[in-house]
Amino acid sequence: MSIAPAVSDWFVDNGRDLPWRRPGFSAWGTLVSEFMLQQTPVVRVIPRLEEWLERWPTPADLAAAPSGDAVRAWASLGYPRRALNLHAAAVAITERHGGVVPEDVPSLLALPGVGDYTARAVAVFAFGHRHPVVDINIRRVIARAVLGQGEAGPAAKRDLVDMEAVLPESVAEARLANISIMELGALVCTARSPKCDSCPIAAQCAWRAAGYPAYEGKRAATQKKFEGSDRQVRGLIMAELRASDIPVTATEVRAVWAIDEQRERALAGLLADGLVVAVDGAYELPR
Repeated sequence: MSIAPAVSDWFVDNGRDLPWRRPGFSAWGTLVSEFMLQQTPVVRVIPRLEEWLERWPTPADLAAAPSGDAVRAWASLGYPRRALNLHAAAVAITERHGGVVPEDVPSLLALPGVGDYTARAVAVFAFGHRHPVVDINIRRVIARAVLGQGEAGPAAKRDLVDMEAVLPESVAEARLANISIMELGALVCTARSPKCDSCPIAAQCAWRAAGYPAYEGKRAATQKKFEGSDRQVRGLIMAELRASDIPVTATEVRAVWAIDEQRERALAGLLADGLVVAVDGAYELPR
């Protein structure tokens, strides 16, 4: 018996009202939201998404702007390489697809910065096509409810097969099942302290039926501590450049972090990624 019907019924009454789920939300808006949501919590994405779409309501609008403007507007969302990729995707959509976001998975995958999850998410949630969509929340629900495992473990090609197995044949019902199972993983079947007593599929859950056995497989990689990391230093350098309308001097960059070796390593990484450009001994966002 598939878990999809019960989870979909639960979602109709309990799913969050998020901008990208509302009727009429554009495919471009969906693509932007998926870029922003890749490694950033929903609560931080919503205000930035609204600002972004007001400023650049179409791919052509963003493509016409300097890539540095996209990096500056990304602000505190983190992992600013996503801003460069999104700008590059907007350019590709404008040049290859007449400014219209493509709806088939292969064309979406050909866009800069778009991976398998994002391509399928846009095809399903923006255009209503039938595909299994798999993120960490869905993988966790499938691992527990279907496979009887406490954790999802590292991502694998098998994940799409497992999700496909629970999707209804109906295109509309499959779309609903994708978003419903994702929401269940985000709100109920959480990584820590899952709310099993209020889960709509508790009676079907293989993990619960087995007595909640501890996970014994290979675990997914955990994110390294942020404080004191190169990622923090990169963020401080980027914040300094975003706050200035003129190139930032090497002296000003040195002031953001006291450890020379770590600061220079972070700066070298930003230069290599194209997020920072050297200009006459100073530094600025890309033009």
